[in-house]
Amino acid sequence: MGRKIHPLGFRLGVSQKHYSYWFAQNKNYPQLLEWDREIRDFVERYIQKNVKNVSNYGGIGHIEIRRKTDLVQINIHTGFPDLLIEEQSLGISQMKIDLGKKLGLKSQNLRVNLISVTQPYGEPKILAEHVALQLRNRVPFRRTMKKAIELIGRTTDRGIKIQIAGRLNGSEMARVEWAREGRVPLQTVKAGIKYCCHPAQTIYGVLGIKIWIFRDTQ
Repeated sequence: MGRKIHPLGFRLGVSQKHYSYWFAQNKNYPQLLEWDREIRDFVERYIQKNVKNVSNYGGIGHIEIRRKTDLVQINIHTGFPDLLIEEQSLGISQMKIDLGKKLGLKSQNLRVNLISVTQPYGEPKILAEHVALQLRNRVPFRRTMKKAIELIGRTTDRGIKIQIAGRLNGSEMARVEWAREGRVPLQTVKAGIKYCCHPAQTIYGVLGIKIWIFRDTQ
C-alpha cells in the first residue's frame, strides 16, 4: 500500500507522448533539462502576470519544446490564444524577446507558436486552474467539483476523477474529498489518461487539486 506512480510517466511511450523533443550528450543533458523547466515556468508566470482578466482566460494545457541545432521552438497549447494576441500589454513578440534575453538566445534562434486547444476544459491543467480559482473565491468545494464534472461532461471524454485535499471550507482538520464520473482505469497502461496536480492558495492554507481524465483506450 502507498506505492504510487505518476500516471503520465507510467504510460510514457505507450499512450503518452513526450513534451520535450531534443537530443543531447550526457554532460549537457542536466543543463538542457533545467532550461526546459525554466522556459515552462517563465511562460506561465509571464502570462499569469500580464493577462488582466484571468477568469476569462482558458489557461495553458501544456508546453512543447523542440530543440534543433540552432533553433528552439516552443509550442504553447492554450485554451483561448486570441486573448493573448489581443492583450495590448502581453504580446508574443515581447515574451519572445524577454525569454531570449533570459536564455541568451537571438531572435532568429527562438520561435514561439500558439496552438489552440479544441476543448479547453478537456485539458486537466486548464480545468485545475478553473477549480483553483473557484476555491480561492470561497466557493464550496462540493459545488466546485460538481461544476467541473459538468464542464468535462460537455466534451467527448469517457471519465473524470477530481480529488481535493486540505482544509476544505476552512475546517480545522484537513481531509481528502473526491468525486468521479465514468471510468478512470489508472492501472491500464493503454488507457489514455491525462493527469494534473495543481495547488490552490486560499486564506485557510494550500489545497491540493488532482484531476484524472480518461479519453479512450489506444
